[in-house]
Amino acid sequence: MNAIEDNAWRRSWQALGKRLPRPKAILCISAHWETEGVFVGSAEKPDTIHDFRGFPKALFDVRYPAPGSPDLAHRVAELVDDPRVHFDSHRGLDHGAWSVLQPMFPDADIPVVPLSLSILQPGAWHYDFAQQLAPLRDEGVLVVGTGNIVHNLRYWRQGQTEPLDWAQRFDEDIAERIAEGHHEGMLGYETLGPDALMAIPSPEHYLPLLYVLALQRDDDPVEFFNEDVVGPISMRSVIIGKLD
Repeated sequence: MNAIEDNAWRRSWQALGKRLPRPKAILCISAHWETEGVFVGSAEKPDTIHDFRGFPKALFDVRYPAPGSPDLAHRVAELVDDPRVHFDSHRGLDHGAWSVLQPMFPDADIPVVPLSLSILQPGAWHYDFAQQLAPLRDEGVLVVGTGNIVHNLRYWRQGQTEPLDWAQRFDEDIAERIAEGHHEGMLGYETLGPDALMAIPSPEHYLPLLYVLALQRDDDPVEFFNEDVVGPISMRSVIIGKLD
């Protein structure tokens, strides 16, 4: 519902879109495209995917008609030595992508290319894979990872506002590691203790963060926003790099 509600989180994404230098294209790694192997969307006109149910019609009415970029898709494949990157000419933009991009870039005039998460691989593999994409930063490509540091809907209750203790602790632990540049300890998240196992019951919402961190350079500042934990969900967002 953050995609259509006027709330503080959505307003923060809107503000970020105004601060960012306009990218030539966007590479988006969403929690909601999991595959066996690595796939990149190469559609010229990706559809808006409504991959959810039980929400108001207004959410299903949302369209984000951003163009695709087959050129960027092929550039991703070109940069990766291993493994082979497969093309999907039919993949659209799922709600993990458009719910964030729509408030940032409401005109939907910047090409967007989705990149899948290989479900067969551990965190360290995803981090190493993402490092191969580093040249994109110098080519005007904005890399966006969308998910949640803490995402355990089994403990979600309607009307929750206060954070669950374990969710707050894990969010703060990861934030400290990000701020200090201690990425290595975040890759094997399964070893980070009982809070991690509660916060990450399955990895797909956590892994997109590793794609962003993998592109951090030594002189890059780190900035947090939307630093809220609501029940079993962390809304914390992170910017890597200078905006000005």
